[in-house]
Amino acid sequence: MNQKRIVIAGGSGFIGTALAQEFIRRGYAVIVLTRSPRARTDGIREVAWDAKNFGDWAAQLDGATAVINLTGKNINCPHTPENLRAITASRMDSVNAVAAAIAQASVPPLVWVQASAVGFYGDTRDAACDESAPSGTDNLANICRQWEAACANLALPQTRKVILRIGFVLGRDGGALPVLARLTKLFLGGAVGSGRQYISWIHLADLVAMFLAVVERENMSGTFNAVAPNAVTNAEFMRELRRALHRPWSPPAPALAVKLGAKLMGSDPSLALISQRCMPRKFQEAGFQFQFHELRGALQNLCRKE
Repeated sequence: MNQKRIVIAGGSGFIGTALAQEFIRRGYAVIVLTRSPRARTDGIREVAWDAKNFGDWAAQLDGATAVINLTGKNINCPHTPENLRAITASRMDSVNAVAAAIAQASVPPLVWVQASAVGFYGDTRDAACDESAPSGTDNLANICRQWEAACANLALPQTRKVILRIGFVLGRDGGALPVLARLTKLFLGGAVGSGRQYISWIHLADLVAMFLAVVERENMSGTFNAVAPNAVTNAEFMRELRRALHRPWSPPAPALAVKLGAKLMGSDPSLALISQRCMPRKFQEAGFQFQFHELRGALQNLCRKE
């Protein structure tokens, strides 16, 4: 019997690395599509692709169990018109390339898992959004809407499609948490702006388990919010992070300071100031078991000294 094969496009980053390692642990063959392939000794094979054009890499999808597409320019940059165009193009190009490869495969992948983001909902303020909520109207919401539609509207009858709207991912080795932890240790871990904006977080271990679930469960298709059940406000998040790092107090960061800091750091203040309160209704209805329901436990797990 042939070994089950997983192809992860854009799989050399924070989330992709964790996914590749878990699929290897579970006995899958793992192919990572990346711009800069390197030889590895952990059983994962890297194959070159440009994230844009159909090419020799497409043969890896033929007969694969699943293709997971994580490709996209990082949104942690100033949201200038030029950068927004690049963010959009990187997502649309990769979706179109993966779609072309699936269409050409003699044995198409059984499932395509496409990453999206809770940015789809825009600024939700206090409203709790499940997967039925409408898209927002800001720049990132518009990009997410186009990104998802490019995948969802494709006619690929032999390939089950799943879209995961990923929240604020918490992990030790990547994402924003290590940066926030360093600032908090320096007593710069206060609430940001009003502190009332919601953060829809997810522990990396639960996110990896979500990807595994949608790959392995044939009855899971469509769009899912990949977030923990209990979103928290920014003030609550920073308070729990200070608790986990034994820093009892830090001064708050007013919105004006956040805007100035974002400019100096080459980021965009909207990433810290807008509110996204999302619920994983469809995962809960599917019986998904969260390892980390509450933020306190998630941060204690990630911030403890090994």
